[in-house]
Amino acid sequence: MKRRGRYVVAFDSLPVIISAASSVGKAEGEGPLSQCFDCVNSNDGIGSSTWERAEASLVKQAVAASVKKAAVKMPDIDVAFAGDLLNQCTASTFGLRDTDIPLAGLFGACSTFALALFMCAAAVDTGAVRLALAEASSHFCSAEKQFRFPLEYGGQRTPTAQRTVTGAGAALVAPEGEGVYITHGMIGRITDYGVKDIANMGAAMAPAAARTIADFLKDTHSQPGDYDMILTGDLGSVGSDLLLEIMQEEYGVDINNVHADCGKMIFDSQVQDAHAGGSGCGCSASVVCSHIIPQMKENKLKRVLFAGTGALMSPLSALQGDSIPAVTHAVLLVAKGGGS
Repeated sequence: MKRRGRYVVAFDSLPVIISAASSVGKAEGEGPLSQCFDCVNSNDGIGSSTWERAEASLVKQAVAASVKKAAVKMPDIDVAFAGDLLNQCTASTFGLRDTDIPLAGLFGACSTFALALFMCAAAVDTGAVRLALAEASSHFCSAEKQFRFPLEYGGQRTPTAQRTVTGAGAALVAPEGEGVYITHGMIGRITDYGVKDIANMGAAMAPAAARTIADFLKDTHSQPGDYDMILTGDLGSVGSDLLLEIMQEEYGVDINNVHADCGKMIFDSQVQDAHAGGSGCGCSASVVCSHIIPQMKENKLKRVLFAGTGALMSPLSALQGDSIPAVTHAVLLVAKGGGS
């Protein structure tokens, strides 16, 4: 494992994502990517008595599907790097507690899945781990209850608000095999532009996304055109517009032609009431596992810089009037034949 510039790490052994799977709720299953998901639940309760238990069920479904695709068994997995939005990452813990997989819980808000892929690649690249699991989840109802108001309150969301995705994504990373390589990774720096509006996560996260993308391009001596896609997850429509502006005005880099955002992809803004788009740990996890990685396996995409964006506030920090710090972690996904 070697440094490339100040922040980027190169995984010289080329850890590979050998399988990936996703599970989502009803609204996500009615969106543009409906045919991509491995499991679409007919309702968001998923047969559970609470929203939090429903989210744990999403985790179980995504992990089980990923393991089945890889033709491995749960005991073959050396470690799970997993996280969600709930206090103490309970969705991940309860979703994985019966698997007997060693668990390293992560919190990066919506950046969690990118962070989990980085940790899996680093662990596999060093030889400390033979098979690692990356997993992240979120649930619209559990997130609303924790960060805003329970649905029964009937609160109105502002146009800049994003809808937390009810979904989970899981990917298995190994030292060899057929799949998509993780060639580089980067842990982002905390960035805070003083945004305090908890109903505008896109504005809070966009500066962090710009900073990480600019750092990655600089450290790797690459240009936006070197990638088929620079994928953020998840800024939504408001944050995506801000990202493009910041990249040009502060860094002199134009990523308009290659940028895409998971929060804009998962819902149909014309017919679904998602306001500024999707968000939550499960947004980028389900989009990457169900849509991006399959396209890369088919060589429709060869090089994707996945930059997971996260707002690191808590309900308590928001009530105390603090601004919203954000972070963006990145991994470079490369298809077979996509170059070094």
